[in-house]
Amino acid sequence: MSAGGEAQQRRRLFHSVASRWLREPLLHFLLLGAALFGAYSYFEPRVDGPETSMQIRLTPDELLQLILVFQAQWQRPPTQAEFSRLVENKVQEEVLYREAVAMGLDKDDTIVKRRMTQKMQFLAEDVAAAYEPTTAELEAWYARNARKFALPGRLNFRHLYFSPDRRGARTRDDAGDALAKLAGQPVDSKLTASLGDPFMMQDYYADRSPEQLAKEFGPAFAQAIFRVGPGAWQGPIESGFGWHLVFVDSFVPGRAPSFAEVESDVKTAWLGERKAEAWRKAYDAMRAKYTVLLPALPEVVDSPRPSLPPGGARPPPPAKPSP
Repeated sequence: MSAGGEAQQRRRLFHSVASRWLREPLLHFLLLGAALFGAYSYFEPRVDGPETSMQIRLTPDELLQLILVFQAQWQRPPTQAEFSRLVENKVQEEVLYREAVAMGLDKDDTIVKRRMTQKMQFLAEDVAAAYEPTTAELEAWYARNARKFALPGRLNFRHLYFSPDRRGARTRDDAGDALAKLAGQPVDSKLTASLGDPFMMQDYYADRSPEQLAKEFGPAFAQAIFRVGPGAWQGPIESGFGWHLVFVDSFVPGRAPSFAEVESDVKTAWLGERKAEAWRKAYDAMRAKYTVLLPALPEVVDSPRPSLPPGGARPPPPAKPSP
């Protein structure tokens, strides 16, 4: 290709890219933001000398944040009038905050204290969150904590229900008699369907874990059915509803997954442990600077007197406060 042809091809490529960028809404938004910054800076009163406590100075980052929040909510940049209102709202927030602090309204306020406590905890935890663990570190941590990630056993089963409301004191004995009649019968025989009582929920349950069955039938039922072998009617097993005969179709035992299967979950758990440890150490260091004084406590009949931890011993750091 000749030099003239190459130059023409480069010009076409440049015009194509430039045209695409000029149609890009993000570019329009950024240019408008820059113009608004310039306009605000031009009209903003300038005060010579050092900044005083009676000055409110907004940074370009704060102004850009106002625009970005507006853009996210309304899917367009603000007009000049809207931007001015956003700035005034920001100024109002700062004015009212400073006046409230000057009046001491932040003192002995539970909500303010709780918010400050949260910020201190977040600062302590951010130190731990900044560290990126290696795969080897996560694998070693997983080896020590594999039981936390164990996958529970799961089973499929059908059941016959025997209602105490209908049968009274005979319920368990009726279930035992029905089990004897089912010996050698197909699981789906007509006899099977005729022996039990109507059940308000399902007759067949698939892919259930012990935790799921404990929620549906009670912990005792969940423990008992996972001790039942598959392939035959067995029971009776009691639940919160009454008595049951169960036929387990299939059973998948619990297992410990490989690291590769749960790597993302392991990283999340590892980070949570690191954050908790960082918070505990930070709180211990802060707590060591303080001595707690309590007034004399009144005697309470048949109730032990609370006491402070002896010497340098400290209680565990408080749990993260709710917002």
